[in-house]
Amino acid sequence: LSLSLFRLDSVLGSFATYARLKGRYDDDWIDRLNHLYTTIIFIIFTIVVSTKQYVGEPIHCWCPAEFMESMVDYTNNVCWIQNTYYVHVDDDIPKSQLAREDRQIKYYQWVPMILLFQALLFKVPCILWRILTASAGVNLDKIVTLAAETQYISPEDREKTIRHIVRYMDRWLENAREYRSGCFIRLRQTISKYCCIVCGKRYGNYLVTIYMIIKLLYMTNAIGQLFILNEFLGTNYNAYGLEVMQHLAEGTEMVDSVRFPRVTLCDFKIRKLATVQQYTVQCVLPINLFNEKIFIFIWFWLVFVAVLSSANFLVWCYTMIFRQHRVRYLKKFLRINDCYKTELDKKMAVKFAEQYLRQDGIFVLRLVGKNANDVLVSEIILQLWTHYRGKPLFKHANQMSDDNSNV
Repeated sequence: LSLSLFRLDSVLGSFATYARLKGRYDDDWIDRLNHLYTTIIFIIFTIVVSTKQYVGEPIHCWCPAEFMESMVDYTNNVCWIQNTYYVHVDDDIPKSQLAREDRQIKYYQWVPMILLFQALLFKVPCILWRILTASAGVNLDKIVTLAAETQYISPEDREKTIRHIVRYMDRWLENAREYRSGCFIRLRQTISKYCCIVCGKRYGNYLVTIYMIIKLLYMTNAIGQLFILNEFLGTNYNAYGLEVMQHLAEGTEMVDSVRFPRVTLCDFKIRKLATVQQYTVQCVLPINLFNEKIFIFIWFWLVFVAVLSSANFLVWCYTMIFRQHRVRYLKKFLRINDCYKTELDKKMAVKFAEQYLRQDGIFVLRLVGKNANDVLVSEIILQLWTHYRGKPLFKHANQMSDDNSNV
């Protein structure tokens, strides 16, 4: 029995760990690919490189025979701290100090720092999104989390949770409405329906505008990091993956990499009494074996994330910015629920989308659909529609329609 309880506790603990790893529900899986999984990958690479640097021997230099053990240790340390330079074994060593400095490799000591910096850059848009949504007047993560969790509860609790979500959304939508009047305010409200240039919590497009900006940041970050690494490594890193694929297509191996050389040269001076003697030693960088494989993977991963983030950004722009797509999204679920029959239903469906839910409300429903399923979205829209039909504004419009038909 105790063994069974231990196994059960282990299983539940693993599910809890996975739930924490999955993160929150206030975004889609492309966002989590950026700020969660990519960040974890970079942190793992940082640990691997740091372990090799501080536990193993990141550099080992071939020293003259007269060097004692302490002098060999000194040579390894000084060549690691200062930058080594690369010259192909078939080429002559440049005599000019300036030419040697142009060939210096300046990155290998700082690889853990740049990997952590890259992880931070992928996390920053998520942090901004969480900060900005906290001031939006709605707990977006709570709504989507409750909706997603209804898939695993009893039908009675499911119905109660959906009613709670509908009441919460209705209260939020009403509180976010602009109750002031005026020509200028009506103009801004009209503009906000068709574009995100004019945005605000009272105009119903605050969450959508912020989310589009965050999506743009994810896309820009994934593309921009290729250029950041280009400057950091001091080589043409943008074309690195293409060169790797070319070697694979030709069936050749990249034995001597110019970007990540295994064997380099190091110049250092030792003062002996009144004289200063300069040495040039040959060093091997075992850590570049890891760096080369890591940065090959990073190139392909950044391209993969950049392509998916760009496509995801365009899809969200297509579905949320254009008015007809937002209305069509709601009409689809109203037809499923058999709530789109009469001419009055068709007219009120447009008002339901543009005046009641507006862009932010439809955006929340889309997030629910991406993190749960469309069946749940259909049930929420049905209850929101029923709730909306019971409002005084709708009853007044319905009464006017009946009077006109009687005339």
